[in-house]
Amino acid sequence: MREGYAAWADSYPARPHNPLMEVEQAIVAPIVEAAAPERALDVGTGTGRYLPVLVSAGATLVVGLDLSMAMLRHQLPQGRRVCADATSLPFADGSFDLVCSSLMVGDVNDLGPWIAEATRVLAPGGQLVYSDFHPSWAARQWRRTFTSADGRQLELSYFPHQIDDHLTRLETAGMTIRAIREPRLAGRPDPVVAIFHAEKRGPVTARRVRPGTRDPHTSPPRG
Repeated sequence: MREGYAAWADSYPARPHNPLMEVEQAIVAPIVEAAAPERALDVGTGTGRYLPVLVSAGATLVVGLDLSMAMLRHQLPQGRRVCADATSLPFADGSFDLVCSSLMVGDVNDLGPWIAEATRVLAPGGQLVYSDFHPSWAARQWRRTFTSADGRQLELSYFPHQIDDHLTRLETAGMTIRAIREPRLAGRPDPVVAIFHAEKRGPVTARRVRPGTRDPHTSPPRG
């Protein structure tokens, strides 16, 4: 996996660069904006696509974490960079108000350690929003391919996860599920990505709410 990302790093832009990423970010970015976090962590940040979104949402502490040093060597647009494993986060309990992750969990065989760690580093009332390749990928035998900077056509494998597995792991970790989204692309009958929004149970301290946004703790449970 590290070798694959190292080969991809030189040609991986810090923006949504395909329709799947575009439809995913169109859903995730408003959730992040409404959460208005002060301390935010992006797990599997890659070249930092979500770091500007976190800064725009008002976060004063922004950390981008990735297992690939080749990806992190890019000049990330904002935030601090940490090279570490998503299943063993090097942060104290309750360090963040929001943890986000875009399409990283396809690299993780077992969802349990990732979700447990994301929950641990969240403060009570903190929010987790992350996306995964939809189970339809495995059913349709879709492949995860890219073109390297030297023109080679390469493929990265991924671990398929069922929706129920996500939900079970989130509930076991002490998260309240707020929304599940399964967007489709034009012309495709099946969803292409699954997006999960959950909140850590526990007493919530006073939170700031950005002008013009709704307090995420009073929003409806489905989105």
